[in-house]
Amino acid sequence: MDLRGASADSLQELTAELDGALRDGSHAEHVGRQLFDVAGLLRAEPALRRVASDASTPAEGRQGLVRQVLGGKVDDAALGLVASAVSRRWTRSRDLPDALERLGELTVVRSVGDQAGRLADELFGFSRTVQAHPELREALSDPARPRADKAGLLQTLLDGRALPATVALAEQALAGTYRTVTGALENYRRVAAQAQGEYVATVRVVAPLDGTERDRLTRALSRQYGREIHLNEIVDPDVLGGLRVEIGDDVIDGTVSSRLDDARRRLVG
Repeated sequence: MDLRGASADSLQELTAELDGALRDGSHAEHVGRQLFDVAGLLRAEPALRRVASDASTPAEGRQGLVRQVLGGKVDDAALGLVASAVSRRWTRSRDLPDALERLGELTVVRSVGDQAGRLADELFGFSRTVQAHPELREALSDPARPRADKAGLLQTLLDGRALPATVALAEQALAGTYRTVTGALENYRRVAAQAQGEYVATVRVVAPLDGTERDRLTRALSRQYGREIHLNEIVDPDVLGGLRVEIGDDVIDGTVSSRLDDARRRLVG
């Protein structure tokens, strides 16, 4: 989701409005789900999207339109945020639903308060489950399978085992906005970490780190990046030894397998 120019500015302004629009955690999750629904509606109805994002139409007219279409169907807080969104300038018409979806992600993340770390861990864990089970991955990505059926499958897997916010984001991952379900979950995990002012680091190791090793690695990465680090761990026998750390586009590869590959290349060269 790449917003630029006026669209990026509009999203930043809308994000600043969130705290004033939300009352409590459970209410925030409800509002987030409704923002997802409105984003989906705007994508499904191109004519409505074009009118709602048309800067040549007075802002009052655009707001009146969405209030007429959505009035009585969404929470007052969600309606207020959507009305504010359509009053702003958008570089491309499709940026409006993209921004509302991102706003929904932020709203759902804020619904968990100080449990954002748990949310990030649950999203990571579920993503690993999807990756490890091809039949589940295929069921969730099958375009012929109704979305309601997929959502029911997620409910069976997560209900009572995860935060409501985790369930809400997992269901939104089915919308197809991101290339894959796991890609969506990875994005949501970053949003959850950023809500706490953290970076997400994924570390691959041959055997689980103990508490001392995790603390030492987390402190070292925090010093290097100047920000708190949320660490997720993947046990991967292919690394043979050492570790590989991924933070955004940065990769710190200190694995034995990497060193062996380097040595092999030198011998061949």
